[in-house]
Amino acid sequence: MQKKRILLLSEGFGAGHTQAAHALSVGLRQLSPDLQTRVMELGSFLHPTLAPLIFSAYRKTITSQPKLYGLVYRSQYKKSLNRLTRLALHRIFYGQTAEIIKQLRPDTIVCTHPFPSAVVSRLKRAGLSIPLCTVITDYDAHGTWINPEVNKYLVSTEEVKGKLLLRGVPDSHIEVTGIPVHPNFWEHHNKDELRSRFGLKAMPTVLVMGGGWGLVQHEELLRHMARWRERVQLIICLGNNEKTLSRLAEDPDYRHPNIRLMGFTREIDKLMDVSDLLITKPGGMTCTEGLAKGLPMLFYSPIPGQEEENCLYFTERGFGEQIKSLQTVDYWFDKIAGGMPDNRLLHRGPLRKTEKYNPRTCHQAIMQML
Repeated sequence: MQKKRILLLSEGFGAGHTQAAHALSVGLRQLSPDLQTRVMELGSFLHPTLAPLIFSAYRKTITSQPKLYGLVYRSQYKKSLNRLTRLALHRIFYGQTAEIIKQLRPDTIVCTHPFPSAVVSRLKRAGLSIPLCTVITDYDAHGTWINPEVNKYLVSTEEVKGKLLLRGVPDSHIEVTGIPVHPNFWEHHNKDELRSRFGLKAMPTVLVMGGGWGLVQHEELLRHMARWRERVQLIICLGNNEKTLSRLAEDPDYRHPNIRLMGFTREIDKLMDVSDLLITKPGGMTCTEGLAKGLPMLFYSPIPGQEEENCLYFTERGFGEQIKSLQTVDYWFDKIAGGMPDNRLLHRGPLRKTEKYNPRTCHQAIMQML
């Protein structure tokens, strides 16, 4: 019997979209070992030279001109990609997608970014008959995610489902599954063993994440946290930002046994297990991973648009708090350093209490499409 094939398409605009695709790939193979899965950042695969330049320009825009990015996000909020944009994407960037699909012969295509979803939707209008599933990786639903040809939307919350319904997506095409995170984030490891492995002390620990691109550019915030180094252990993850990592490694403020500077790592799940607090930008994937681990979270500098919506979702439900002043950091550091945890610090595992956030729900929904 021939194995079923699932093609998972993403893009490199931030790490979360591709993380979601890999999380789905691993979970699907665990659920059904007979499946074949393939994860592909479509633009990077088709244009390995051009794509990094586009992603770099995107990164510079959101870091140097966040208000401009937010303005564009909101002005297009209720609009799908228009015909001209879709045609341009197809002709300039994704013209060989049909050939890739023909070669890989998937039984289902899953998209975790709006661009490949729009491209596959265009191919479906031209006659492609493969089922298309789109996984929205934020706690909001921008219009660019929406295409009539999508057979199933997997969304994070009932609120996101409501936004899709208001835009005319049929109820039967939407399933609330939560955002898929790697199965490792649903496991819990022994803290003492992990501390020994990473060379960490048995003391209050804060994990600071700068996102997949290492977007920690808040010098005042970082230096303020470093002043707690005698009472709080800091793990600062800078992703692929090697320049910042090297600079901080030479800075006397961060050369301390209770401060660990790290670059890109695939062991964030284990670092979360040894931590008492997570400080991060409110990206959809990172927030969901922290929630799966039951970590209280502090959010800094949400990008106008989807990160603002993510931040609002988590703060309104008591899973995190936005850093609006350095006093917010002092309050939480004092709590974990003093051994007198806030009620929120005791709220471990909130995601497990809700059936719709069962870690296999996303995978099962995709399996049903087969």
